Amino acid sequence: MRHKYTTAALVLARFPLSEASSLVTLLTADFGVIRARSQGLRKPGAKMSAGLQTLAESDVTLLKGKEGWRMAGSVLARDWAHVLPKDARTRAGRVAELMLRFVHGEATDATLFTIYTNFITVLPTLSEVEQDAAECLAVLRILRTLGLDAGVIPGEGDEDYSEATRAVVRAERTDIISRINRGIGASGL
Repeated sequence: MRHKYTTAALVLARFPLSEASSLVTLLTADFGVIRARSQGLRKPGAKMSAGLQTLAESDVTLLKGKEGWRMAGSVLARDWAHVLPKDARTRAGRVAELMLRFVHGEATDATLFTIYTNFITVLPTLSEVEQDAAECLAVLRILRTLGLDAGVIPGEGDEDYSEATRAVVRAERTDIISRINRGIGASGL
């Protein structure tokens, strides 16, 4: 009998596997970035489909088997795709795409969950200029977590997206964009 793991997760992407199954990429609080197979997810009326939409924050139940992770259940906590305005949703998607681009296989660092959840939580309350500063800050923190940037990052930790921290990012935007570009270039992707 396999052990069931329950954790908070954000759905970063879904890809079809077969006629009814999907491969779901999750950013979890306990396991970092993982990919899990969900059988029957693409069938009409599938029970887990609401909790496994892109940008859904859910409590998921996972099984670890010989061939990887498998979904056993999901309960939707918050649907960020409907909470975020269009421009904020675009920014959240870009940051999620960046993580998917850099994390191949599984990344067990749960710091990415803290960075991304705090980023999308603050997005709906910000103006477009402030959203840009928050996006730059999130990307820089992700690059640091993945070992692609070693510089000093403004703020008091990975959950700090305060006005003072965003003001520092706006003031140093050119330098921060250069650091982001160097980090992306250093990855070789």
